Amino acid sequence: MINKDHPRYESLKLRDKIVEAYKSGILADAGMIAHGRGEAFDYLIGEKTTQTSLNAIESAAAALLLANNPVISINGNATALVAEKIVDLAHVLNAKIEINLFYRTPQRVKAIEKILKEHGAHEIMGTEDNDQVQMEDISSHRGKVSHEGIYKADVVLVPLEDGDRTEALVKEGKFVIAIDLNPLSRTSKTASITIVDNITRIIPCLISEVSFLKKKSPDELKKIVCNFNNARNLEESLKVMLNSIKEFDSL
Repeated sequence: MINKDHPRYESLKLRDKIVEAYKSGILADAGMIAHGRGEAFDYLIGEKTTQTSLNAIESAAAALLLANNPVISINGNATALVAEKIVDLAHVLNAKIEINLFYRTPQRVKAIEKILKEHGAHEIMGTEDNDQVQMEDISSHRGKVSHEGIYKADVVLVPLEDGDRTEALVKEGKFVIAIDLNPLSRTSKTASITIVDNITRIIPCLISEVSFLKKKSPDELKKIVCNFNNARNLEESLKVMLNSIKEFDSL
């Protein structure tokens, strides 16, 4: 039991979720390492949503609203941390949810599907082998995508680092929105829009922004997306982290 007055209360809560997800079979052991790596970058942005992140969230929401076939890709980490909010976002957008795993096993897929359904998901893609097609340039399980989901999607939300698949999706002409706390990763550099922030803060913000931007016209939404520059966004995110280090050096 973690006391709420503990200075690391929120962070420790997330760690507990990750550990429980691993024990229940939702998360691969490598997912625990990935969470720890992300937590280190989160420290560098002050464990808060920056203005740079808010700018990316606004553009991501606009892109998702403009999509003809938006798909939210989900893995074990995203399921462990924000399954309920992912389902809420899918409902607000009328988007599909697709399970896509690097360390894919039938047991993990079923465990993740069960969690999503418990939180109200109706249609979950990527669960049946006969619905899967293999994307070019990816030999791993990541390359197996649902024909009616990611394969046909025009906009894909990819929570958490996934470099090889992000590259392949962009090469296929898809608009990719990545969630990655590491602005130097292949995922971040390759994606159309990268939100450098913690997924537990991003998804609620995305839901609010999508609800707000629904009032905007398609032309206004297109302007928001066109005005976003991902390279500049990553540069600004990196500056936030470097400034954090400089502040430490001055102590």
